[in-house]
Amino acid sequence: MTFPPQDDIDRIMAVMERAFDPHWGEAWTRRQVEDSLRFAHTHYYLLPDGDGDGNRRADAFALVRSAPGEEEVLLLAVTPDRQRRGLGRQVLHQVIAAARAREAESLFLEMRENNPAADFYRAAGFEPIGRRKGYYRTGNGQVLDAVTLRLAIASPSI
Repeated sequence: MTFPPQDDIDRIMAVMERAFDPHWGEAWTRRQVEDSLRFAHTHYYLLPDGDGDGNRRADAFALVRSAPGEEEVLLLAVTPDRQRRGLGRQVLHQVIAAARAREAESLFLEMRENNPAADFYRAAGFEPIGRRKGYYRTGNGQVLDAVTLRLAIASPSI
């Protein structure tokens, strides 16, 4: 696998900066993103911005890790100014199509229990399968559970 171009990493980081509220501590550092993408089993997906002004920004991205028979969404984000326009669904479609092509049977993700994206994932067919008690700690010390979700991808769901 070829390491992604630095401008793709820049676009991922720009979306993450705008999409993740620092209060929740969910954003990754550039180093974490780069380190994860050094492995052949980690993939990224970018949706270019819809403005068409040639600035090569992105509106959404996903970072996914593959293993035999399964995949895990590590991060998925849409810039706040472009949310609720189907971009999350578009990038999730890309993730699912690529997972199917790699013959994965399941797609997993984990998120904090009060994540507003929960409805999006449930509407896409993800089902809760587990919980990690006290996994997340917010900037003000609040402790939250992590919820593990699974999507069976043997057949199209979204």
